[in-house]
Amino acid sequence: MANLADKIELYLKDMLGRTADGFVVLQRGTLAHIFSCAPSQINYVLTTRFTVDRGYLVESRRGGGGYVRIVRLGLETEGNFRHIMSELIGEEVAPERCRQIIARLEEEEVLTKRECALILGIMAENTLAAFTAHPRRLRAALLKEVLTTVCRDDLNPDD
Repeated sequence: MANLADKIELYLKDMLGRTADGFVVLQRGTLAHIFSCAPSQINYVLTTRFTVDRGYLVESRRGGGGYVRIVRLGLETEGNFRHIMSELIGEEVAPERCRQIIARLEEEEVLTKRECALILGIMAENTLAAFTAHPRRLRAALLKEVLTTVCRDDLNPDD
């Protein structure tokens, strides 16, 4: 059985999937009431499961009329995702962040499960450490190249 954080995450993803706007606006207190939990549990889910790495932007305003807006970032070539990912990757990437980014690409059906496994195998710490004293730098360069390739128009099978 899924834990409370998993249930909240699935609920929010379902809400996002049902909206044509690409975002939802909610109140922490309302969610906390629905799940019979403290608002801090909602905050935990938002900060750990709805990150930019995973393809979400969370905006919030606290107080009486406060709200939480969860925006699903698009992967379209003309969108902001490639720019945001480039900013997030920077000069170095930790293995966990790499896994999150690749998982997002699989979730968006940009990459297949097999492609994700291949990429993660290539970018594994023990693989990269065998070739360089700076595996996080090499992983960042490889990940940027993967994202650039994935975002190329001429490789899009729908064209």
